Amino acid sequence: MTLPEILRNRSFNLYWVGVIVSEIGTRGTTAAILFHVYQLTGSFVHTGLVGAAQGVAILVLSPLGGVYADRLDRKRLLQATQFAAMLVALGLAIVTATGVVTIWAIYFAVVLLTAAATFDSPTRAAIIPALVKREQLPQAFALINPSRALAVLVGPGLGGVFIAFGGAQLMYTFDVLSYLAMVIALFFIRIPKLPGAPKHETILKQIKDGFMFIKGRKIIWMLMSLDLSATLFSAYRVLLPALATDVLKVGGVGYGVLAAAPSAGALLASYTIFRLMTRSDKLGWILLSMTSLYGGAAILLAHAGLFWVALPACLLLGAFDAVTTTIRHAAVQLETPDEVRGRVTALYQMASRGGPALGDALMGKVASMLGPVGALTAGGILTAVSAIAFLQRANIVREYAGAKVSSR
Repeated sequence: MTLPEILRNRSFNLYWVGVIVSEIGTRGTTAAILFHVYQLTGSFVHTGLVGAAQGVAILVLSPLGGVYADRLDRKRLLQATQFAAMLVALGLAIVTATGVVTIWAIYFAVVLLTAAATFDSPTRAAIIPALVKREQLPQAFALINPSRALAVLVGPGLGGVFIAFGGAQLMYTFDVLSYLAMVIALFFIRIPKLPGAPKHETILKQIKDGFMFIKGRKIIWMLMSLDLSATLFSAYRVLLPALATDVLKVGGVGYGVLAAAPSAGALLASYTIFRLMTRSDKLGWILLSMTSLYGGAAILLAHAGLFWVALPACLLLGAFDAVTTTIRHAAVQLETPDEVRGRVTALYQMASRGGPALGDALMGKVASMLGPVGALTAGGILTAVSAIAFLQRANIVREYAGAKVSSR
């Protein structure tokens, strides 16, 4: 059996593995931080503030991160951001292990890690089109997005085990090693030089150009609004510590399993996603249908009551999210020329990453009033209704057909 051409690309394969390894540490640390904060405070609001800290960093720094992804050598920039995040994770591991950690030290570390990620994420996405042919972009995202779920599956699972047997500092230490692995892998990846944004232009001018480009591409800003509605209203991850410990009574290990389950769902759906991205011409209908089902899965999780019902709900959340994320990301990259790719990706991440972060803060606040079940139920309903509204009328998202899309 002959492997697809994209899987015979050494640089792409090395990059693909590097992303997975780095994501293991990142996602595991995110899960560990949420549990760590809830363990220290017992407060929904304080746990939600983790998301608020991430959201502020994303919204403030994303445009700047996109500019530098277009101005600088992307490989070197990615190495620098990974190294900076490694130092922050090391500091967090040290203060936790020595017992001097405070809630404010954790928030500060979250801000610094997210700041590094706002430069890291657009650079990662902008590198992919330099590694593969244009016609292979949908396949590249169909491989990277779901298979990244393997890392997200392992990461939170490790986080739960480390918390149970050695404390959060073990997860933070592993994160240090995962960042180092990505830094080393990048030394062996060949990335051709591509024409970037003119460096003589001011940063503000380049940020404005990125906004204007998105404004002129209707499908991109409509996808941003759809992404934001789902991630803002159905931010279930901030409620998982409370659901695991107070509702389902399964403790740290059970929390780790539930936190990892969405990634398992995404991984199980990876073959289907690859086939959809290469063969289907109904991607818009699939995107909207899966988004509405994502809201339904959030409602199921809220009312599960039993661990063995909550687990499949989390699996479904991951599968539906993997389908919708892959379609959205591929559409944005196909519509964006390389000279503005970093800025467009960065501005898009204000919705794709800022939404979940702000959603954590919103759901934490709502849960403090309605409880985790009521908050997640309301969020799931709003997500489903938003997607159904797109399905009810003709629009460019509903009619999106993959590489054939025209947003002009």
